[in-house]
Amino acid sequence: MRVITGKYKGRKLAAPTNLTRPTLDRMKETLFNIINERLNDAVVLDLFAGSGQLAIESLSRCARRAILCDNSREALITVKTNFEKIGVKPELYFCDFRDCLKRLTDKLDIIFVDPPYKSGFYQEVLQIVSERQLLSESGLIVCEHAAEDELPVQIGDIACFDSRKIGTVKFSFYQRSKLCE
Repeated sequence: MRVITGKYKGRKLAAPTNLTRPTLDRMKETLFNIINERLNDAVVLDLFAGSGQLAIESLSRCARRAILCDNSREALITVKTNFEKIGVKPELYFCDFRDCLKRLTDKLDIIFVDPPYKSGFYQEVLQIVSERQLLSESGLIVCEHAAEDELPVQIGDIACFDSRKIGTVKFSFYQRSKLCE
């Protein structure tokens, strides 16, 4: 794994050795080509952070702030190691995603949701984000999931407006539904 572009381009990143499934460089590059224009000065949440690579790629491409959450001790160590490689102290929540989302008060511009596949956490994340109004007016939620899994079209005021299949993986993009009308 490496940082694809921006101020940290080429930095090699570590991956946790446990059962995490890091986003492959090819898929990460496609994803960031899609969302790149939204990153400038963005506040990003990397939920289920794993290695922290999505947060780091966002910071490399001019996001203002990256918040990370994971409840794995190994992920915590890996995130800290990877952030040392770019010389930035991570803003890291070491807790369950529910607790993290309940603690956050800032509006988020981009939320990356990449839990363990088949976990069923996607709907719960979307529900909490909707109920707590955590997404900024023009904010974006990116759910990475198995291509065969169908995610909800809408939960609360959060609606899916696009999805992209890349091999066995699918990215589903959500925003506040009033922007979808």
